[in-house]
Amino acid sequence: MKTKNAKKPANLAHTGKNGYERISPADLKHSGEINKLYMDFITSAKTEREAHDEAVLLLEAAGFKDLDRSVKDGVRLAPGDKVYRSCSGKTLMAVTIGKKPLEAGMHIVGGHTDSPRIDLKQNPLYEAGGLALLDTHYYGGIKKYQWVTIPLALHGVFVKPDGKKVKVCIGEDPSDPVFCITDLLPHLAADQYKKTLGEAIPGEGLDAVAGSIPVAEKDRKEKFKYNVLKLLNGRYGITEQDFLSAELELVPAGHPREVGLDRSMVLAYGHDDRVCAYAGLKALLDLKGVPEYTSCVLLCDKEEIGSVGATGMASNFFENTSAELLNLTGDAYSELTLKRALHNSWMLSADVNALFDPMFPAVSEKKNSAFINHGVCVTKYTGSRGKSGSSDASAEFMAHIRRIFDKNNVIWQTGELGKVDQGGGGTIAWLMARYGMQVIDCGVGLFSMHAPMELAGKLDIYMAYKAYLAFLRDGRK
Repeated sequence: MKTKNAKKPANLAHTGKNGYERISPADLKHSGEINKLYMDFITSAKTEREAHDEAVLLLEAAGFKDLDRSVKDGVRLAPGDKVYRSCSGKTLMAVTIGKKPLEAGMHIVGGHTDSPRIDLKQNPLYEAGGLALLDTHYYGGIKKYQWVTIPLALHGVFVKPDGKKVKVCIGEDPSDPVFCITDLLPHLAADQYKKTLGEAIPGEGLDAVAGSIPVAEKDRKEKFKYNVLKLLNGRYGITEQDFLSAELELVPAGHPREVGLDRSMVLAYGHDDRVCAYAGLKALLDLKGVPEYTSCVLLCDKEEIGSVGATGMASNFFENTSAELLNLTGDAYSELTLKRALHNSWMLSADVNALFDPMFPAVSEKKNSAFINHGVCVTKYTGSRGKSGSSDASAEFMAHIRRIFDKNNVIWQTGELGKVDQGGGGTIAWLMARYGMQVIDCGVGLFSMHAPMELAGKLDIYMAYKAYLAFLRDGRK
């Protein structure tokens, strides 16, 4: 039975569309600009230290000041002031002070800048079979077989006992040599073929080739190893003992590349999670005027191994820095005020998600999967097998995010990380939710996550930037 004068209902169904079918010409142009800047950033930022240093350069160029200098000088902070704070040259927190007192909460975008890789051990250099080799220990969740036979670059730092830092980057310049990890030829791999993918390349089998010429000294022992040491000493002035106080990482050599005849995708090392970290940083840099709530971007270390250590989100760096901000903005600092500030904060845990891959459809539940170039992906819960390890955002907060994104013409989608019993993953969301703040995961979808080269859609990258910018500047009404 029809009701007189009843309003025609809106479209009751919800179907996702490719973002290129609805993106505005202005956004399409801006997307190209943001993606070019991102590709420049990720070319120079292949480690968490490099990402930190590049971020500091961008922040200082935009007028952000070192918070520790303000603390030392007793300088008060006012709405509109821009400051950042570093943690051991790896983790970074940058904020623009808002109109409301910090006790009212912050709007936080938090990503991480560490990525799966291969680290050198503390005593890495040895020789065997006419080769100089580097002993390694992989970092984060990798498929070990993907890292053999590809060109690798060495990035990192030696720290001398006097505190002097010697930065290392070998393999990125076209004139540089690269490193590689060997693999068996198919003719001799009969036994290897019988093993699972996870067993075919053991962790201790990921040692990298560093040289094959012996030093021309008749009585010298370990001539191949010593020749490599001479080359390193000539270039960097280091000795073998300096490896004991070094952090050296092997990462895929080479620059990011556009993918597809339409150039709609970016292939690069370290999208997880420097793609979200950069989008958040760029959003804060582009924030105009004074936001209503203090806007904060976190670039974290150690997420890929559980957010542990002094530079991980499980540390007190964020809490301590928030206390310093309160002390420089409020009338008087107190632990209660700090707890209120953290509890009243909103956060986007800016981390990547998996895309539906037509080559591997069996691991995904299609109607709850993210698709390439359908926009930034909002993930209400992560975790695995029963949401284990997930913060599981509230429906109320999800509604707030819908409102903010829709009002600002952000193209977005929702997605889970695979089928219920297939697996899953975690982010820093649960570590921030422990303060009582509202947190939800929101980031770029990827193909080939944790592989040496990962694939992302340009539209998704741009919409992550646009989503973070809207979230940082938006109010709560």
